[in-house]
Amino acid sequence: MTHIPSTEPLLLEIALPVPLRRCFDYFAPVGANPAGLQPGLLVRVPFGHQELIGIIVRVKTESVQNLDKLRPALEIIGSRPTLDSELLDLCLWAADYYQCPPGEALQTALPVLLRQGEPAQLRGEPVFQLTTEGKGLPVGALKRSPKQAALLAALQTRGQLNRNELSLLEIPRTIAKNLIDKGLVTLVNVIPDASTPSSQLLREQPLVLSDEQQTAFAQIDYSSFQTYLLDGATGSGKTEIYLQAIEQTLRRGKQALVLVPEIGLTPQTLERFQRRFNLPIVALHSGLNDRERLDAWLLARDGIARIIIGTRSALFTPLKEPGILIIDEEHDGSFKQQDGFRYSARDLAAVRAHRLGIPLILGSATPSLETLHNALQGRYQYLRLKARAGNAKPPEIELLDIRGEILHEGFAQASIDAIGDTLGKGNQALVFLNRRGYAPTLECHDCGWLANCNHCDARMTVHQTPRHLHCHHCDHQRGLPKRCPSCNSSKIQPIGQGTERSEVVLQQLFPAHKVIRVDRDSTRNKDGMQKLLVDVHSGDPCILVGTQMLAKGHHFADVTLVVIIDADAGLFSTDFRGAERMGQLLLQVAGRAGREEKSGRVILQSHHTDHPLVQTLVQQGYHALADLILQERQITQLPPYRHLALIRAESKQAIAAVDFLKLARHLAEQLQAPHPLLNYLGPLPAMMEKRGDRFRYQLQINSAQRKPLQQLLSQLALQLELSPLAKRIRWSIDVDPQEMG
Repeated sequence: MTHIPSTEPLLLEIALPVPLRRCFDYFAPVGANPAGLQPGLLVRVPFGHQELIGIIVRVKTESVQNLDKLRPALEIIGSRPTLDSELLDLCLWAADYYQCPPGEALQTALPVLLRQGEPAQLRGEPVFQLTTEGKGLPVGALKRSPKQAALLAALQTRGQLNRNELSLLEIPRTIAKNLIDKGLVTLVNVIPDASTPSSQLLREQPLVLSDEQQTAFAQIDYSSFQTYLLDGATGSGKTEIYLQAIEQTLRRGKQALVLVPEIGLTPQTLERFQRRFNLPIVALHSGLNDRERLDAWLLARDGIARIIIGTRSALFTPLKEPGILIIDEEHDGSFKQQDGFRYSARDLAAVRAHRLGIPLILGSATPSLETLHNALQGRYQYLRLKARAGNAKPPEIELLDIRGEILHEGFAQASIDAIGDTLGKGNQALVFLNRRGYAPTLECHDCGWLANCNHCDARMTVHQTPRHLHCHHCDHQRGLPKRCPSCNSSKIQPIGQGTERSEVVLQQLFPAHKVIRVDRDSTRNKDGMQKLLVDVHSGDPCILVGTQMLAKGHHFADVTLVVIIDADAGLFSTDFRGAERMGQLLLQVAGRAGREEKSGRVILQSHHTDHPLVQTLVQQGYHALADLILQERQITQLPPYRHLALIRAESKQAIAAVDFLKLARHLAEQLQAPHPLLNYLGPLPAMMEKRGDRFRYQLQINSAQRKPLQQLLSQLALQLELSPLAKRIRWSIDVDPQEMG
């Protein structure tokens, strides 16, 4: 250890956005005030031949490095820590747990503009106000220009207007500019006001809770940490409990952070919360531009935004006065990051809530088996809602055996008749098919050629708008061939059913009604989901057709029929979570039927209606299915009864990936020999061995206890990083993996 004399400059331990599992030491910048150097500050440093933005992790006076090799940092960015000690410690803990380089983990917690070195300063919102001269004008002035007169009158009444309010009044910005040019109006930046008297907290009154809801709601303690599983059937009123729990939090002067699984749900949730609460609410999701995201982040940090709603990465939002964390649809796979910093927002939320001493509510109609197991074991407080809110009845699920049936482009006649009957009664129908595109693949009728992707072990999906073949795994695209590339036959045809094809078929069958397709392709543009759903929320008879995007938390008051075209996909999955996901998805989709006063009906088309899992799900419900799967997991020693980690490797040469994982297993067995409490499986090919021209393999480590697994992975990661083989391939460690592919 090299000691620095007290007269020497301080050293900064800095986390940088590089794929190395360590931090780097630098001297403090020349002329920096030692008293102002704190962990959490952004700093610009030289790194090789480039400059990087890092985060100070520690200020210290000694280093294991040779001082002659250390360089001074270039610049401290901002005067206060960008990440406070709570978030800094959380990110460093998570980097350690998920075996991620600390710099990459900390980058995830920062909006893009901060990563680029922009100071973390609140910009304020531009608003239009009257100048002194403008205030002197009499009421009813500027009558010759009606739009200018309208703007003047609005400003005289309200005092100020932001750009959104201007557009709601249908006043073009050019009108405002004309009044600015005349010296009557000025544009100023105003920081929003967070102070709302508790008497004015609500815009609308809460709903009256049922006895069941009240029993659950009364158990929430806002003064300490506890994880609550709010396990409620679809339509049972979970959101109302969230809203009333948030109201209690706000009345205590605290903030609420709410995570939802999909960007498509954020505007819907935001709108519902804005209807209820009369205070600043912000949304954080990938649909925002960089400046909007930074502004929302800063409003939360400064305590101005009292409710923050966002997707996975919003977990890292700084909170001035944290009061409650809520994760809606906690079972959803999108809460687990699948590349880079592979964290689980749901699991990390429990760590953050524990550190902050605040409650965490996990809500779902179909809880993940890990969460359900924790609740059944007493680690989480279990809140059950079995009845739908109000007079709503759960939908009836009908199994429709399609073996031997003549199908019309995937639809059984009984399903077509049911859709027609639903539309005839003035209601809406939802058709669920979890495959995008027109058809899953293209086939030659004469020789059996299939349109495979040249870069993956996968078929290419047929798309009609525009017409092309598309690989949804590597994004490779090519035109539709007119003749078979193998035998030159012209008899090539799309095989199977996709959402585009279902849309075309349904429009032909029901030409008098609107067919609305909801999938990743149709909602690609900004606000795409909201624009598509305008017609649905109008209540007019129509047909919704789409993928699992439709299953997640949407409220369709007039949907009384759900038709599930292909319910069999999860029954024969090679992923041990396949059956669990099938049950969750089918019941989430089924839950869209029969909300509010209208009764619902669900038709589930299947070639395997007698399968034990299907029978259990339909006859006894999700919890009976969960019990069945949990028994299997206990016998097979899989999560939640054991802890898993995957070491993944991919390379353009399969042998390179396999050799790396053989080395990984050899090193791991030297550190921790296999025994019943910790064992190894692999190297094995991934479920899709080749993707994007790279061969993918994995090594699975299964442990009865978390701590020995973490110790093994920490030592192993550092050894693998130093291996020459690691430079020839891409590799990663996935702790608590959700995808086994």
